Amino acid sequence: MTRLSVNLNKVALLRNSRNIGIPSVLRAAELSVGAGAHGITVHPRPDRRHIRPSDVYDLSDFLKRYPQVEFNIEGNPFPEFMEMARRIKPVQCTLVPDVPDAITSDRSIYRTRSGSRCIGNGHDRCCEGIPTSPN
Repeated sequence: MTRLSVNLNKVALLRNSRNIGIPSVLRAAELSVGAGAHGITVHPRPDRRHIRPSDVYDLSDFLKRYPQVEFNIEGNPFPEFMEMARRIKPVQCTLVPDVPDAITSDRSIYRTRSGSRCIGNGHDRCCEGIPTSPN
């Protein structure tokens, strides 16, 4: 069965470019879930050009009311990102070790065949209990 996870990065990018707080990332999540989305995906980057850490925490709190909706955070495994993953414990965490000035991501960290942990650059300890996306 095909499942839809709505990526909210462009909503945040538009909000950040306007500098007036709209459109709301949280409202976009509410509309997506209300329309039947099976998941919400965000990619907080170190440069904070779209999703910000505060968005991730707000979305995590919101999605606690919807346990059937998958929360996927993806991003470069920099320390702040890894701390968010450990605190939030999203349904899925996609590790994307792209270079800081990348326009878009083009890779992810491999996981073991069993899917039990991610590997590479010593980040396997961060993923305990959180499914990680295969490359």
